[in-house]
Amino acid sequence: MTQTSSQEAAAESPSTAESTAPTRRELNKAATRSSIASAALDLLRSNGSGNFTVEDIAAAAGVSRRTFFNYFPSLEAALASVADGFMDHALEQFRLRPADESILESAQAALMALADPMSVAPMAELFSLTQDNRQLARSELEAWEHCTEQIIDAARSRLGAGISELYLHALAGSVISCGKAAMNVWFADRGPDLSAESLAVLRQHLIDAMGLLGAGFAPPSDAPVPTSPSAPTTTDRF
Repeated sequence: MTQTSSQEAAAESPSTAESTAPTRRELNKAATRSSIASAALDLLRSNGSGNFTVEDIAAAAGVSRRTFFNYFPSLEAALASVADGFMDHALEQFRLRPADESILESAQAALMALADPMSVAPMAELFSLTQDNRQLARSELEAWEHCTEQIIDAARSRLGAGISELYLHALAGSVISCGKAAMNVWFADRGPDLSAESLAVLRQHLIDAMGLLGAGFAPPSDAPVPTSPSAPTTTDRF
């Protein structure tokens, strides 16, 4: 590299760094969004499902009803967003994994990197608090849908724009189904227990579910081996 090109690169570096840093407006918008989501979760905790409105959330967050709808299309969407942090952190870890590693190995490693079991607390609490209300269960569905979209985007970035859309959607759907299975097994065993010990169990269920998917759901070593000649076997790997 010539001296001139080096100077040009040095001159461009600050502007590049500045362009990637969030603006004050973006930071303010993120703070408002987080405040609304936190207010929604606080009201769900204190009032119970079905006992508060969009107006209540807006008042608790110190914003207008109009501002609420600038950020969220519904009460359920505001609640669903409380799970965004966990997924964002998991995807950050996923993107740090080697590019030649399989998607599911990277997903499992990303979950293992989130060593603090409390990282899954918002998602677990939302799941627990919405189980007894069919309408608010839509919040959970919206959270899973958002996670699906993020997984598809992350996988596409890893594998390239030419990857099959069927593959991406099937992969994301499989990951989400395993996540739901882990949540259901955890809740059936632990109920609304959000202690660090309980959340550590949930975190391990999520890791193990990714492992099962990556192994093609091969039976555990201590499980009975199917004897039916028609039982299919698979060695497929994602």
